[in-house]
Amino acid sequence: MTKPLSVRAQSTGTSTFTIDSGSKHRIVLSSVEEDQGPSPMEALLGALAGCAGIGILSILRKMRQDVTHYEIRVHGERAEQDPKIFTDITVEHIFTGTNLRPESIQRAIELDTTNYCGVNIMLGKSAAIKHTFQIHKASEPEAQLPTL
Repeated sequence: MTKPLSVRAQSTGTSTFTIDSGSKHRIVLSSVEEDQGPSPMEALLGALAGCAGIGILSILRKMRQDVTHYEIRVHGERAEQDPKIFTDITVEHIFTGTNLRPESIQRAIELDTTNYCGVNIMLGKSAAIKHTFQIHKASEPEAQLPTL
């Protein structure tokens, strides 16, 4: 069994919370009205982007794909009625690199989002999630992502 995760949330405004993670990081979540940070639902989309991106990039490095830039854009549609959960989510993966193979990128997305990214798998229980990707050729080889 993995180590349990924990956070502490403290009210720091009318509708703002400062979240301290067990790993010693801090984020601020807020309502649209108070506008001190992203809303919890925006943060959830951000968590999906981060979770998928970390895993997909790791898989592509193992496949020896030369990704020099990677951007993820996530768009979520919510239900009209409370609790206004996400019903449809589109994740756009935009890759820049040298000699990137579409079949490798497609396989990395499939592997990560069906086997590794817990955020994608959990959200997929209530929302239809669609992943798309684009590939752009790198113009400057020196603008490389750091290797791990």
